[in-house]
Amino acid sequence: MKTTRIRALFWVLLATTAIGSGAAAYSQARDPMWDSSQLPESRGAVKQYTLTPRGDVDGVILTDGTEVKLPPHLSAQTVFAIRPGDQVSVRGLRARAIPLVDAASITNVATGKSVVDNGPPDRRGSNDDQTISGRIALQLHGKRGEVNGVVLDDGTTLRLPPPEAERVQDQLAQGRNISVRGNVLDTALGKVVDVRAIGASPEQMTEVRGPRPPGPKDGPDRRGPPPPPPGFGPPPPPPRG
Repeated sequence: MKTTRIRALFWVLLATTAIGSGAAAYSQARDPMWDSSQLPESRGAVKQYTLTPRGDVDGVILTDGTEVKLPPHLSAQTVFAIRPGDQVSVRGLRARAIPLVDAASITNVATGKSVVDNGPPDRRGSNDDQTISGRIALQLHGKRGEVNGVVLDDGTTLRLPPPEAERVQDQLAQGRNISVRGNVLDTALGKVVDVRAIGASPEQMTEVRGPRPPGPKDGPDRRGPPPPPPGFGPPPPPPRG
């Protein structure tokens, strides 16, 4: 009886160790310093993308019916690297009962382009702003023609509120060298900076005010109710009692 219990305990410990090792391998594969090739591989041809209610790509379906799950924040990278009809290699954990793979990476076999899940995107705070310098190639405009940003020679987009762009318009002329500080978002579609400070050099920058909330300058309720439409006067005073 004692021997049976010892054997049972041994197998429980062995199974727990194996599960823990698999989970550790999976979490490590999602870290950029680890190689996802240690995970099980699935191969096949892409039939179609799977979409979220917002239209983001959150995976693909292979022609054999296998569903490959990817996080929506990799939507742009997935569309650029993988298209319907492409042969792909998928690394990730397979579900037991259904044809489903939680992918850590997916690779286009023909081109070698890979999409790797390294965790959610880095949400930079105001203390993590970066400074970028470059030469202005052209100005960007809103629908009414107001300047709301510029594009640098290297393709980087700088965005700032139109009132602030008007205030510093002399610094946004085409051909000028400029330095900005702000939140940088680097995606498969390009790099964009939400400008928070601007100047001729990193040592000479002024702060950029954020967009003003909607409504009158003194607040949404300072102007009182709207005037009556033409042909309608104010309501009569109440009768005197």
